[in-house]
Amino acid sequence: MAVSLTRPVAPDPYAALPPVPSFTLTSEDVRDGEPLLDAQWAPPGGNTSPPLGWSGFPAQTLSFVVNLFDPDAPGVTGFWHWFMVDVPARTTSLPRGAGSPDDARVPPGVFQLRGDSGSSGFSGAKPPPGDRAHRYVIAVHALDVEHLGVGTSTMPGAASIATVRHTLARAILVGTAQAA
Repeated sequence: MAVSLTRPVAPDPYAALPPVPSFTLTSEDVRDGEPLLDAQWAPPGGNTSPPLGWSGFPAQTLSFVVNLFDPDAPGVTGFWHWFMVDVPARTTSLPRGAGSPDDARVPPGVFQLRGDSGSSGFSGAKPPPGDRAHRYVIAVHALDVEHLGVGTSTMPGAASIATVRHTLARAILVGTAQAA
């Protein structure tokens, strides 16, 4: 019996959550629905987080969470590529490379969780060769708390649950990647 490599498309990771208002998320490097630049791919790509800017979030926002999730990764749970926590409400942008593991380009108090790659910071796109195009969902969550209440050893899935409980609004930008 032959095994098919065709898998159904994974659902939108935020569609099943309680609805929240949206706000605007932009990037010089990521265009919604378009392929990611080489800089956002895992090595031999640049493995560099894109610059991000956001506006129009609720006035009562006390902090942000920024993350990147691939719902199309093989397996049942997708793949967390980036998870940045406790971004102050006064911060409305991140520079290119803010996801470096040393946290050198983020405001004090901000930290990054270990993603599914096993390391903290931004982990670039790396879809399996021959697989369909993967969606890389960048989300900025406006929260009703200054601190999410998670630590550096918290797994992204658990931090995601905490994030959902405190989300006032969410902005999303989706890049794609497909390996030959």
